[in-house]
Order: sequence, then C-alpha cells, then structure tokens
Amino acid sequence: MKRIFRWFLAVLLLLSTYSAGAAAAVSEPEIETPHALVMEVSTGTVLYEKDADTGVHPASVTKIMTVLLIFEAIEKGEISLTDEVVTSAYAKSMGGSQVFLETGETQTVETLLKCILIASGNDAAVTMAEKIAGTEEAFVERMNERAAELGMENTHFVDCCGLTESSEHYTSARDVAIMSRELLYHFPQVTEYSDIWMEDITHETAQGTSVFTLTNTNKLLRAYDGCDGLKTGSTSYAKYCLSATARRDGIRLVSVVLTAPDSKTRFSESAALLSYGFSRCSLYYDEETPALPQISVRGTIQEKFAVCLDGEFSYLSTTGEDFSQIEKSLEWEETPEAPLEKGDPVGAYVYTLNGVRIGSVPIVMAEDAPKAGYADYLGQVWRKWVL
Repeated sequence: MKRIFRWFLAVLLLLSTYSAGAAAAVSEPEIETPHALVMEVSTGTVLYEKDADTGVHPASVTKIMTVLLIFEAIEKGEISLTDEVVTSAYAKSMGGSQVFLETGETQTVETLLKCILIASGNDAAVTMAEKIAGTEEAFVERMNERAAELGMENTHFVDCCGLTESSEHYTSARDVAIMSRELLYHFPQVTEYSDIWMEDITHETAQGTSVFTLTNTNKLLRAYDGCDGLKTGSTSYAKYCLSATARRDGIRLVSVVLTAPDSKTRFSESAALLSYGFSRCSLYYDEETPALPQISVRGTIQEKFAVCLDGEFSYLSTTGEDFSQIEKSLEWEETPEAPLEKGDPVGAYVYTLNGVRIGSVPIVMAEDAPKAGYADYLGQVWRKWVL
C-alpha cells in the first residue's frame, strides 16, 4: 500500500508540475516597457497589447515605412534592386546612425536596403527617399498617405529615418505592428536583408575605394530562435524601440516595444512577448487543393466554365482547438449570369470547426464567360444542323 501511495503522490506531483508549467506558458508577461503589442502576421490577430495606441516617438523604427515604400516602388516597376542611386550632399549630412556615404557616391538600391535594414543608415534612407520621390519632404508625404491608407490612426511622420526630435513625429505600438505586418506579409523577402548579421559594402568615391562593415543593430537575431528581423530604434528623445519578428512552426509574429528604458530591457521584453505569443497560438493552413467542379453560366453558349480558389486559407487558434475537426464545403451563388470576367466571384470554399464557420476562400471564375448574342445562338444552331 505504501508503494501504491508513493506512486499516486508522484503522479499528482507530475500533473501539478505540468499544469503549473502550462499555466505559466500562457500567463501574460509583466513588462516594464510602457507601450507594446504582439501580432500574428498572417491574420493580423493581436495577442497582447499594453497602451498600444499612444503616439510616441519611434526613432529609427520609422524606417519600416521607408522600407515598405521602397519595396512597393520595386513592385510597381518604378525602381529595381540593381538601379544605381547617387548620394546627395543633403543625404550625406545626416547624423546619427550612418554608413558614411559620400556626396556623389553611387550604390545600388539593394545595397542601400541593406544599409537601412542592417545598420539603420540615416544617409541611406534619405538617399532612397530622394530616389523615389525627388526630395525627402515629398517622400514623407507619401509615408503619411500610406499610413492613412493602412489605418494607422496615431501616426504622423516628419522625416524618413526617425532622426528628428520633433513632437510632430510619432506613432503607436499598434501602428508599428500594422506597418510591420504589411511589409512582412506582402514582401517576406525583406527578412533576407534584415536577417544579415554582418556584411561589407564598398565605398567607391573620388577619394578612393574603402570597405565598410555593416553590423546588425538587432541583437535578437542571435539570441532568439526564429528571429529574422525587423528594425531597432533609439535616441535620447525616443528611448529604446524595437519591432521584432520571428517565425516558428509556420507562425510569424511581430513584437513591438516603444520607449523601453534601456537596450537590455528592449531586447529581453521583446523576446518575452514573442514567447508569450507563440505559446498562445497555433495556425491551421489548408495545404490541399480541392478539385472544383465546372459551373454553368446563364446567357452563354458554352456548357461549362472552370473556376478556382482566390487565395489560401489559414486560421489562427488561441484556445487549442482540434484542427482535425475542421470540415470543408462548397457554397455557390445562384446560377451566375453572363457576362463574367476571369476573377469574378461565384461562390466560396467554406471552413467550419465544431459547426461554427471560421472562414472561407472565394471561388472565382478561371476564365471569361462572355454573354452570347444572336449571332452566337445562330451559329450554335447551324453547327448542330450541319453535324
């Protein structure tokens, strides 16, 4: 009996230890940083926030918007990674973090992106702003326009690099997460640059050739598993800021801390927030491609038309649901009528979990369905008669 009793106590102790550990894994972290937020990137779900809507100075975290506009300009074909950009005297004059570009020096867009994302070069940021918009002032106008489009309600930019100490230059933890998500979601290749720890660039000027080593300002790259970005910032006015991103098991998070009291706190609390976020969420991705039936369209002479899914489906759980219980079904609109163009919606691929709808992916036309005219019907009759 004593042996059984000891075994019983051991089991109870093990279960209590496990329960305590599980509870600790999902307990909200207590942080010193005044403004913080954790967001899952694919869905935009906020997992934690602390005074996340107060506008404060972000220092060089500002450059996330600058980098977003650079990638959007590349996507639009306005510039390319291989374009050569000339540094102006104004860009050279930037203080703070810099990569020591000289007036008249030429670097590629890709090199300048590295200078911004790895070493937080203010001179590189202004050089790219002038390349895209002509002047930094015009570029900042674009930054504020883009912020408004993204719903960043507590943001106003004065410069493109965060060097200013103007009280009119501010953003919030939520808004930083919004622009970070936009960058990471639409341009995931940004982490190919933000994840670089050290890299040499070559300065070729009239004074000769020299090599400058870029060193990443984000210490979490080597201290936190899965971290591959994104942007640090610090000035005496803004204190210590960081938008950190990490990816684990297919889940990408962004952790934002603003006005941390010191650099050590900035990094340690960012890591704690990321760990809390990962402990809270699991992500379902549907990797299967369903075989969709062809559909009929009224007002056409073609019998059937191909359709396809417009996108992929993911579902973020913060409560530990059993994803094996997810069911899928087709939901069609009433028989569609021509004319229809490729990409027009005609239904939905619906996902339910325990009888509750958790989302859907639009089913769209994979080809045009033009409306048939008199001549089309006459030709159809003729072909049937001839055959």
